[in-house]
Amino acid sequence: MKKSLAVGLLGVAPWLTGCISTTRYVKVAPAPSIVRSASVDYLVRQLDKQFDAIQSLNASVLIAVSTGGARTGGEVKDYTSLRGYILVRKPEDLRVILLAPVVGTRVIDMVSDGTKFSLLLPTRNKVMQGTDVVTTPSKNPLENLRPGIFFDALLVRSIGPEEFVTLTESSRMIAPETKHRDAILEPDYDVTVLKTKSGKTLQRLRVVHINRVDLEPYQQDVYDENGRLVTTVQYSNYQKFGDLQFPTEIVINRPIDEYTLKVTVQKLTPNQKMDDDQFELQIPTGVTIETLK
Repeated sequence: MKKSLAVGLLGVAPWLTGCISTTRYVKVAPAPSIVRSASVDYLVRQLDKQFDAIQSLNASVLIAVSTGGARTGGEVKDYTSLRGYILVRKPEDLRVILLAPVVGTRVIDMVSDGTKFSLLLPTRNKVMQGTDVVTTPSKNPLENLRPGIFFDALLVRSIGPEEFVTLTESSRMIAPETKHRDAILEPDYDVTVLKTKSGKTLQRLRVVHINRVDLEPYQQDVYDENGRLVTTVQYSNYQKFGDLQFPTEIVINRPIDEYTLKVTVQKLTPNQKMDDDQFELQIPTGVTIETLK
């Protein structure tokens, strides 16, 4: 029986290859002319080195906000871009100030020490306070925005002593800048950071995607304790600020909350000495205080 089947297949092969085949060509995306290779140990050292090199950041920024998606029937709202400032000081201090267009008065002033935050809305005579952990999600996605999201987006954290990493290779398609150029297929490394959850179970914390042209992160995916993708951050247009190489285009996407923040860094001063009062919010008398959970 097996011999008959083999003879039959051999008889069919010439018909398959010679009678009904046609040849067509598909467009092949070119690869970068220079592709670097690195070990997982080297990439971990680089992530640690880049994180440790930053003690503080003073950034002049432009922030654009969009909300909406599937839960709003596909409706997306784009809000007016606001100029402002982001101050970061390790270990967890953060301040975000956004200014009204033209007049330049404060419309948002937020401070956080990494565990609790206060958000002043002067035009609404209101202050929102809470912890950096959302326990009762709001229907308004922007009320679920916590300072830690800014901190984790601006600084790609180093690998903790109780964390593990794995390395895989992948690639991404980079769209052409103009219609006269071809898309580029760029190889990359994906560094997955995990920790022990219980027993033999590992919990994925984040994935840092590193391009193999300059070995800089171009995306970071952050997961919650249930394994859900809660934040993606895209990094592009790296520039030199002193000795620091830093992205000037940072796009923060929160797929569950359905909002996106695009942060454009216009000016950056790293490792500037910062005083405690730069992270203190003076709450005016008579404002309404609301607690967020």
